[in-house]
Amino acid sequence: MERAAVLESGSVSSFQTGERTRLSFGSHVDLDERLEIFTREACCDSVEGIVGTSPALREVFDQVLTVGPTACTVLIQGETGTGKELIAHAIHTQSDRRARPFVKVNCAAIPLDLLESELFGHERGAFTGAVVQRIGRFEAADGGTLFLDEIGDMPLGLQAKLLRVLQEQEFERLGSTHTRRVDVRVVAATNQDLAAMVAMKKFRMDLYYRLNVFPIALPPLRLRLGDISLLVAHFVQTFAERMCKQISKVPTHAMETLVRYPWPGNIRELQNLIERAVILTRGDVLQVPELPLMTPNQIEPGTLAEVERDHILKVLEDSNWVVGGRAGAAARLGVKRTTLLAKMKRRGVSRDMARCRFHCDERAAFGCQGRLSRGFEKL
Repeated sequence: MERAAVLESGSVSSFQTGERTRLSFGSHVDLDERLEIFTREACCDSVEGIVGTSPALREVFDQVLTVGPTACTVLIQGETGTGKELIAHAIHTQSDRRARPFVKVNCAAIPLDLLESELFGHERGAFTGAVVQRIGRFEAADGGTLFLDEIGDMPLGLQAKLLRVLQEQEFERLGSTHTRRVDVRVVAATNQDLAAMVAMKKFRMDLYYRLNVFPIALPPLRLRLGDISLLVAHFVQTFAERMCKQISKVPTHAMETLVRYPWPGNIRELQNLIERAVILTRGDVLQVPELPLMTPNQIEPGTLAEVERDHILKVLEDSNWVVGGRAGAAARLGVKRTTLLAKMKRRGVSRDMARCRFHCDERAAFGCQGRLSRGFEKL
C-alpha cells in the first residue's frame, strides 16, 4: 500500500521503508501527519506501546501475540537498546497474568554477592547486615511475571538455583529451611550469545535449554529503516510536550541522514539524540545535532537509493531470489511483485549484480550495473 505523509509542497521523491513506500515532499517532513498515518494504518497484530511497522518488527509482534497467552518461559535476545524490556512487558500484558505484578531484575546491575538475596529473599540474621526479613523478587512476582534482564551475567553458582525454581517453582530464602512455592512466569533477556557461552562453559547448558523454550530475536534498528521516521516523530512529540515546545517538522536532509546512520546504540541512542535535538530547537523545525563519527565498517551507502538497493538485494538473497509467492521477497518487503520488479530494474538489482558484488569491489560492481540490470527479467 502506498501512502504519502503530508509534507510541505514541492517535488516528490520516494524511498522504500520496509513495509510500504514512503513519500518525501519538498524540504521538510511533517511529523504530526506521519504519526497520524501510523495510528490510522496500525494493524491489529501490532503491540500497544511499541512504534513500528517494518516486516522485521511485525514478525516480533506475531511471536508476542502467539506466546503471550501461554505460560511458557521466553528468552528475548537482541543488541543493547533494541527494546527487550518493552517486549517482555508486552508478553506480560498479553497473558492472563496482566493484572498481577510485572517484576524486573537487572542481573548485571546488582552485585553478585547480593543477587541471590535479591531473587530469593532472606531471613533476619542470614548474613551480616540482614537486620530485617526481606522477601525476594520471586515472591514479589507470585502470580505474575518476573523479567530477568541480562541473564548472561548471572554467576554459574546461582544459575543452578534458578534452574530449580524454573522446574519446580519452589525455593528457600537465605537463612531458612522452609520451602516456598510460587507461581511465576519467567521472561529472560540478554544481549549475549548464550549458545556460545554454553560452549565456553560460562553458562549452564540445562538452564539455557530451560530458558530457550520460546526464543524471540529482536532486530537492530539498522534493519528497521522504515521505522526510523516513525520513531523520530514519536520521540519529538514526547519530548516536545515535556518541554512545552511546538515542533512539527524535520528537514528532509536531516531525516535522510538519520535513516542512513547505522545506530550502534539502537533505539536508545536515537531516543537520546532526539531529546538533545528538542532541547536545541528554537522554533517548529527540529534542529538535529551532528551525529557521531562512524568507523569505515559502520558507514552506510551515501543515498537512500543505495540503502533501498542494498536492502532489496539482502531480502532477495534471504528469499533465495524468489520474488513472488507468500514466502517471496515481495511479501517480505510488503509490496506487490510488480512493484518490486520495477524497483529492481530501476536500481539495477539482479543475480549477476549480486555475483559481481561478491567477486569484485563495490565500486566496480555498481559501475557495471547498467549492463547487468537487463538480467532482472529472468527472475
